[in-house]
Amino acid sequence: MLVDSPPEQRAETAPAPPTRRAIRAFGLLLVVAILVLVALASIAIGAKELSLGQVWHGLFEDSGTYGDVVVAERLSRTVLGLLAGAALGLAGAVLQALTRNPLADPGLLGINAGASAAVVTAITYLGITSLSGYVWFAFFGAAAVGALVWFLGGSRGATPVRLALAGTAISAALYGYLQAVMIMDDAALGKMRFWTIGSLSAANDSTIRQVLPFLLAGVVLALALSQPLNAMAMGDDTAKALGANLNRTRALSMLAATVLCGAATAACGPIVFVGLMVPHVVRSFTGPDLRWILPYAAILSPVLLLGADVLGRIVARPAELQVGIVTAILGGPVFIYLVRRRRTAQL
Repeated sequence: MLVDSPPEQRAETAPAPPTRRAIRAFGLLLVVAILVLVALASIAIGAKELSLGQVWHGLFEDSGTYGDVVVAERLSRTVLGLLAGAALGLAGAVLQALTRNPLADPGLLGINAGASAAVVTAITYLGITSLSGYVWFAFFGAAAVGALVWFLGGSRGATPVRLALAGTAISAALYGYLQAVMIMDDAALGKMRFWTIGSLSAANDSTIRQVLPFLLAGVVLALALSQPLNAMAMGDDTAKALGANLNRTRALSMLAATVLCGAATAACGPIVFVGLMVPHVVRSFTGPDLRWILPYAAILSPVLLLGADVLGRIVARPAELQVGIVTAILGGPVFIYLVRRRRTAQL
């Protein structure tokens, strides 16, 4: 027998009025335009400023001039920022829906910790120092921890709370291991210091080609999960009544988040707060419908990541602040605000 859902839950998932859908669609086009502008700024702004004419020339009329070379270098950095930002935003939105925790991000389930532990192991014990060499270790570490969290969380009987607890415990253990290795090995500390901050500056075509298939697969899978995750947001009983397969949805959500966050972390290092902040911002004007949250998060997250990267180049000229530092500085106050707002709402 079907279980009727409460009126407020029915209202959340009821089809939006045509005018509201039109506004959301227009907003999506608007944020795409903003993303294009931020991407152009990422190519034009740096230690050497380039005009829009130089950017255009470097993109479409390559003649080997200095400006064209700069555009080519910054283009890889910008493309990686677009891909990694979309991946982190989608991973955060999926994990918040999966755990029913609006303060969740990819670090909650230990994915970042798994990638970091695998990279420090590859550098310290296997002598691998190139990005193209340890990108696969980072991805394997993220995938292995994702699988372990799923197993410890109960596998087919996993619940949001058990998954979060398992991820937190594994993260603590792995970060303890990571710190111990770096303290005992000065060489590993020097080599890992740059990667663990989180940066786009080492981007190149080879790295993008290596992670691109995983990022595309993760994006497609995450977007395909919007409907079943919407059903799960109304509670397990209601989701079952609506025909959602809870175990399959949770497993696929874990897989999508692991693939997305693992690939992004492998290419850029662990970049924090992007997957936490953007879904919150998006939810404030789209409502709880993941059919809109996920596309918006996939577009606005690169805006945040590339914007932070550009800001890092401006504030420390002629040097630069790595994007992981900028997002951490911006994200800390935002996280405190979100926690306080959530606590106030519960009182």
